[in-house]
Amino acid sequence: MSSITIVNNELPLLPTPAEPAAVLRAGLTAAAGPMTLACSFSIEDVVLIDFLCTHGLREEFGTEIFALDTGRLHEETYEVAEAIRNRYDLPITWYFPDLVAVERLLRGKGAFSFRSSLEERHACCDARKVAPLFRALHGKAGWITGQRREQAVTRAGLSPIERDGGHGGIIKINPLCDWTEQQVWDYANARELPRSRLYAHGYQSIGCAPCTRPVRPGETARSGRWWWESPEHKECGLHRPVAAAAE
Repeated sequence: MSSITIVNNELPLLPTPAEPAAVLRAGLTAAAGPMTLACSFSIEDVVLIDFLCTHGLREEFGTEIFALDTGRLHEETYEVAEAIRNRYDLPITWYFPDLVAVERLLRGKGAFSFRSSLEERHACCDARKVAPLFRALHGKAGWITGQRREQAVTRAGLSPIERDGGHGGIIKINPLCDWTEQQVWDYANARELPRSRLYAHGYQSIGCAPCTRPVRPGETARSGRWWWESPEHKECGLHRPVAAAAE
């Protein structure tokens, strides 16, 4: 029997710590509408797909799985996508950037404008990720992410279930926010889950190919993302902080 309590359609009251499967069920129940999981095919996202499928939550709640194809993903990312599709007989809804917006960006600023300044990097992320995300979340009651507090200073304030002020206050579920990297890999290895070949080459956080490098000894997981920027800037715009989104 569930120990989750939902009060007046507000966010669920969760025990501390709450297991990911319990967080998923509580958030999906509270959303009371169409839900979707944002999948970059990181090991965290694969773990969440496994939770949804093995606990019957995908069928029970009709949860969609979507991915953003920025046009600059690694080949290894598509390999994981195909492995997931085959293992779980799982349809993946892909979203792509607006062709005209990307053409305009490259014609006007070149292929590597994102390395010239934070503003230009945000412009690239906005075209390739943020705009497609708005389409992916249109009509949804909420979404699920693989974010963890341990990953970066920008994620230290995560809650298991939040209101996403950047997308109209829909529910945002972060079932793994309390998990360590070791817990993620222990689960993935025990379940023999698909994972990117890039992890074996020192990558820990995998995004677009030109913006991702292996992590050096002693560096945090997201040090390999936009390595020319300060740690507090290492977000692409998909995950706006809750406080900032409410302002």
